[in-house]
This record gives sequence, C-alpha cells and structure tokens, in this order.
Amino acid sequence: MNVYLIDGTYELFRHFYAVPSALDENGQEIGAVRGVLTSVLSMIERGASHLGVATDHVVESFRNDLYPGYKTSEGVPEELLSQFPILEEALEAMGVVVWPMVYYEADDALASAASKAAKDEAVNQVLICTPDKDLSQSVVGTRVVQLDRRRDIVRDEAGVIAKFGVKPQSIPDYLAVVGDSADGFPGLPGWGAKAAALTLSQYPHLEDIPKDWREWHPAIRKARPLSESLLGAWSDAVLFRTLATLRLDVPVFDTVADLRWKGPRPNFEEYCQRLKSPDLFRRVSALESLTQ
Repeated sequence: MNVYLIDGTYELFRHFYAVPSALDENGQEIGAVRGVLTSVLSMIERGASHLGVATDHVVESFRNDLYPGYKTSEGVPEELLSQFPILEEALEAMGVVVWPMVYYEADDALASAASKAAKDEAVNQVLICTPDKDLSQSVVGTRVVQLDRRRDIVRDEAGVIAKFGVKPQSIPDYLAVVGDSADGFPGLPGWGAKAAALTLSQYPHLEDIPKDWREWHPAIRKARPLSESLLGAWSDAVLFRTLATLRLDVPVFDTVADLRWKGPRPNFEEYCQRLKSPDLFRRVSALESLTQ
C-alpha cells in the first residue's frame, strides 16, 4: 500500500485564497474547509486507502521560544485562522486521521509520520503531500517522496538534489545559511542558494566545512568571505539549522493500519449540513458502501 501524508495547513491556506467565500448559517467562513474536504475526498476516490492530515492548530510552536523572530499568526486573516478547528473536526468526522499540532508544527508531524511509515515493510511508498521545501529533508530515495498535488510533481531524492543542489539530509543546513522567509529567519550574510549548494554538496553539514577557507574545495569560489560569514555567525547558523530541522518524535500513530480510511463517523452528515455540502455526503456515503 501507499501512505499519503497531507499538509492540512498548506491545503487550507491554498483553498482560502483559491475558492469563493462561503458562510454557514452563523456567518462563519467555511469555504476553505469545503475545498480541503473535497480535495481529500478526491484522493480517497482515486484509491488512497491510508492517509493522515497534519494541521497547525495554532501557528506558534516551540520554535518561537527558541527564536523571537520565528513566524507567528500575526497578519493571518481571522477568517482563515477560524477555519482550522472546523477543518480538523470535519476531517475526523469524515473518518480521516488528523494531527492538530500545538507544541510542534504540522511539518513535524508529517516528518514523524513519514519516518515511521517508511519502516513498515508493507508500505510501498510514502507520499508527503506538500511543496514545502522543509519537508524535502524527509525524502528518502524513491521510498519517501514529496507530492505537489497542485502541479502534479513528485520529488524523490534525485529531484531534491536537482532542485536544491544538496541531498535531503543537508536541507536543514542549506536553509540555515540561505534563510527561510516563510519561517522568519534570515540566514547568513553572503550565502545565496548557489553558494550554499556548492558548499554543502561538498560538505554535507555545517561542522564538515573546514574553518580555514584555504582548505575549501577548489570548486567553491569566494570561499574566504563565506568562511568569515559562517565563523562570525556560527551560533546563528546552528540556531537556524535547529529551527529548520523537523522533529521525528511527534506521537502520530501506533501502526500504519491506523491510517486506513474505513468510512465516515455518524456525525459526518451533520458537518455536511453545516458546510452546505450535500454532494460531499453523498460521495462519501457511496465510497463507504464500497468498503463494506
């Protein structure tokens, strides 16, 4: 079987800005929730039997305690933030496993789930459904891959190298020096994507880079200023790498069998009524009859 791990935060953001606004009878925005549920349902209809969705129940996480500039919910529309708990409850009612993150981030749950699922010999492939570059560090050969569902792109280990110039295990080091504006840390002065790729393709981790620039590989140009930048901001580089490193110890599931979709819960029709989506209920009911 294949295991599909879905970035619910990315999906909710994507649908919020892509689908028309819709309100329930209480005036609560629900358009993005409907979009995500329909999207996940389409995956099940096409044969995804084992799946889980990770969400950022709150945007802030333990990383905000490590670095004050890390991303927060500031500036995120309330109409979007208010849909997270609705999405989580609706997915659970549809029978889909959900991991709402508070201390950790959704990316940590996805990385943990991917690592655990890949250890199960009954699993053919693990597909992490997100284009997020952070999750590229979780890619393993062709066994654990990223799936950009919007653009229908599958990125395996060779794809990660082609895109970033480094292997998956070097992605946290790569992000540490180039920065990640989406997560709120700036990287190091002088370190662009090309310099980072050239350096980390030779020296996979920050500690592997010689402290004396004269010992750097001849293929790496401008080594002296890069070396001075790295040594002068070493503590920042290590901190940024910590921020970029996804956790693998998030409690997600006991066995892969827990991720099998077995049909909706009894309260799913109630959620469909709230979401004004009778067709969603009919489609799920039709699928449920096929699983019995």
